[in-house]
Amino acid sequence: MTPAPANPIFVAIDTTSLDAAQHVAHRVAPYVGGIKLGLEFFYAHGPDGLRRMADHGLPIFLDAKLHDIPNTVAGAMRAITALPVTYVTLHASGGQAMLQAARTAADETAHRLHTERPRLLGVTVLTSLDSHDLHAIGQDPAAHHQVDRLAFLAVEAGIDGVVCSAHETAHLRGRFATNIRLVVPGIRPAWETADDQKRVTTPAQAVQDGADVLVIGRPITRATDPAQAAARIGEELGLPAPSPINPRA
Repeated sequence: MTPAPANPIFVAIDTTSLDAAQHVAHRVAPYVGGIKLGLEFFYAHGPDGLRRMADHGLPIFLDAKLHDIPNTVAGAMRAITALPVTYVTLHASGGQAMLQAARTAADETAHRLHTERPRLLGVTVLTSLDSHDLHAIGQDPAAHHQVDRLAFLAVEAGIDGVVCSAHETAHLRGRFATNIRLVVPGIRPAWETADDQKRVTTPAQAVQDGADVLVIGRPITRATDPAQAAARIGEELGLPAPSPINPRA
């Protein structure tokens, strides 16, 4: 597995405006390790929008959350592997066959294109959900049990990492050691509110628990000065001064 990024902060830019996304990326580039772009942005601007954002020199995390039959997900992965994407998400609940098909498609396409494939991340349980929500949709296990089950499934299928809340990070790090990359959304500095996230923690606590990548959105993007907010989080994490960024960290 490639090393985790030296700067774990990936800013989540959730907008349909290319201009707004580029403005934030330009402002925070020296202080973050990458950019996460989600469904809002991708549906609005597609592959060309991703390429435009990659021009800022930061690794791109495409939060695609793929979840479909194996053949369809494999086709999507072939297309994504041809894009400047470092990380891509898919729902671990899609099952082992779907996850394996995605990994195989990414490997084969990268080999054909003589490029490096994106790192695949299995989404476990969304941080907007808790055990009560899981029960309401027919999943009886507590949230942490469901995360554990899906993380094991993802690892068995050859997926590079999982997306989990900070509440499960320490457990998963202990279970899988360094064999899996842990990506944690729902990160809120002590000076921010939780908003619609139910399973949250601070950046420093998440790193201490073993997180490799911190996905941080509104505390940075809606700040009066996004660069200052990103720099403040970096200081809290004890990160060194900004250094040249490797787009395929």
